[in-house]
Amino acid sequence: MARTQSSLREANRARVVDAVKKHGSLTQVELTGATGLSPATVSTIVKELAAAEVVEVRNTVRTGRRAQLVTLAHRVGLVAGVVVGYRSMRVALADVGQEVLAELTLPLPADHRSDTSLDRAALLIVDLLERVGSQLDELLGIGLGVPAPVNPTTGMLSVRGVLRGWDAVQIAQVLEKRLSRPVFVDNDANLGALAESTVGAGRAWRDMMYVGVSHGVGAGIVIGGRVHRGVDGTAGEIGHVQVDPAGRICTCGSRGCLNTVVGLPALLEPLRVSHGNLSLRDVVRLARDDDPGCREIVADAGERVGAVVATLATGLGPQGVVVGGELAEAGEIFLAPLRAALERRTLLNQAGGPEVVPATLGLRAELVGAVALALEHTDVFDRPDSDRRTERTDEETPGR
Repeated sequence: MARTQSSLREANRARVVDAVKKHGSLTQVELTGATGLSPATVSTIVKELAAAEVVEVRNTVRTGRRAQLVTLAHRVGLVAGVVVGYRSMRVALADVGQEVLAELTLPLPADHRSDTSLDRAALLIVDLLERVGSQLDELLGIGLGVPAPVNPTTGMLSVRGVLRGWDAVQIAQVLEKRLSRPVFVDNDANLGALAESTVGAGRAWRDMMYVGVSHGVGAGIVIGGRVHRGVDGTAGEIGHVQVDPAGRICTCGSRGCLNTVVGLPALLEPLRVSHGNLSLRDVVRLARDDDPGCREIVADAGERVGAVVATLATGLGPQGVVVGGELAEAGEIFLAPLRAALERRTLLNQAGGPEVVPATLGLRAELVGAVALALEHTDVFDRPDSDRRTERTDEETPGR
């Protein structure tokens, strides 16, 4: 009986800690709702965790009433998030309460290779640790996002050619070897979905989609509050849905994928004669400044993306769609045509389809998601110098 009570107490402690890890900070009343435990049980567990310096409690005001806000204690350790894009890398260092302490952005050359890019990631993480006065042994884990589908079991790219120079690379193991810390790898759109569904625009939805549109297009799917990756990590790869059977060959080897129509080269090419060489950021800025050509390009992209999102939404029936990435920075110029295309094609829903909103976290969604991924697989009851890790199945642990 004593063992059963002890196991139940540990399970309840873990539920409270997991809830705080997921949302960053909660009041005790909110913890009661998030965990399903009684207020008395939550109060007792919070006191125990505060005494053990696992959580910190401070006074706050919610809905006009005083409340106690529970967050994970900073002393437990740090986590890092890394997002590797086609032409840039972003790295962040955060505490276990998901507060970002420092971050850096580094430009990358076209077709950058995995070995040099992961070397740079390791150096940037060490640099950030030095900036905040911490050591590598205080780092509990690293979440890493890449713009390609990742097999949840192997942590390797599941589609060849999508990210050149990264095929057949055991990404997590390579970075782990450089830093001797656990690494978890996932697709960048999945990380955007993880962030926006827990601390962003989709926080109130159990079923949602995150659509990221920058150099390419990807979607992250959340079902029942959990990111759905599919058996090989290709769930949500809408950038490789065929939209033009006679179109260009995509990096995946297929013809006429959505990425060939709204990817960076396709967006910039029609503007080259009239505007010269532009970057994606230039196009978004000019569109917001009412440049007619750039507005047309951005609006067309929104309509094409919306048509494909509608097909996926018809099958999944999400409550909402959160849109992020650089093109989403154009605001309603991009979102309005996307929303209209979605409403036209989700005919089974008399309300006009799921709500479409911009990402609350903006361009930082994937980076915040990488931090959340590392934290999701970190056992805060361990000390940073401990070798013991929480046991998880391959399905629960992306990229390990």
